[in-house]
Amino acid sequence: MDHAIEFQNVTKTFRGAGYHAANCVSFVIDEGEFITILGSSGCGKTTLLKMVNRLYEPDSGKIMLFGADISSIDVVKVRRRIGYVIQQIGLFPHFTVGENIAVVPNLLKWEKEKTDARVEELMEMIGLKPEEYKNRYPVQLSGGQQQRVGLARALAADPKILLMDEPFGAIDSIARIKLQDELLALHQRMKKTILFVTHDIEEALKMGSRVMVMNEGKIVQFDTPERIIRHPRDEFVRSLVESAKEKEQFWERFK
Repeated sequence: MDHAIEFQNVTKTFRGAGYHAANCVSFVIDEGEFITILGSSGCGKTTLLKMVNRLYEPDSGKIMLFGADISSIDVVKVRRRIGYVIQQIGLFPHFTVGENIAVVPNLLKWEKEKTDARVEELMEMIGLKPEEYKNRYPVQLSGGQQQRVGLARALAADPKILLMDEPFGAIDSIARIKLQDELLALHQRMKKTILFVTHDIEEALKMGSRVMVMNEGKIVQFDTPERIIRHPRDEFVRSLVESAKEKEQFWERFK
């Protein structure tokens, strides 16, 4: 199996900050893995994600995509190979749903027939019927529907890597669980390499084939959900696991 993403001693410090956003970070992710990145606010999760698609440049170290150093690749080419989904969704309000999904294919100058076919294929995949939703505007959609469109837009040019930064954080719990299940099913079908940032331990453990736990710019544990639950490596990881167990105990009272 090929390595999709590799960080080699990557460090990033923002001007004026008295700490490293990423502190000598090294890891390897294989093609097709679903990796969740877990940690509290300010731990470096989003910084890590944004360095993959060169929204941020590291101060030192190397980042490799499929064996190539991304600093040697044109930044536009890097970003067009990667799908990016954020919590705020970022749909263009004056574009219809179909036009939003078609943004990258249009930038890549695909033929109209190919773009139209891809838009309809993705809309069916995310559960929004093209004949009903293609010509609607984002304001006419629910938060969950908007997030589906954001996912479809990220997948439009068939990228090998998908970066997701707390994509379900602003969505109600019922829609969130449904979107989690749909994304897992989508991953099973499409086998994309996914990096999914969250501050919710239950979401991280449910979604990730492996979970990267970050604290103060460092990876404190990178392991399977089962091993993180059974063998937390330090007090920070243990406290996260205990917080999830306390929630479970709360609901047990009402059974």
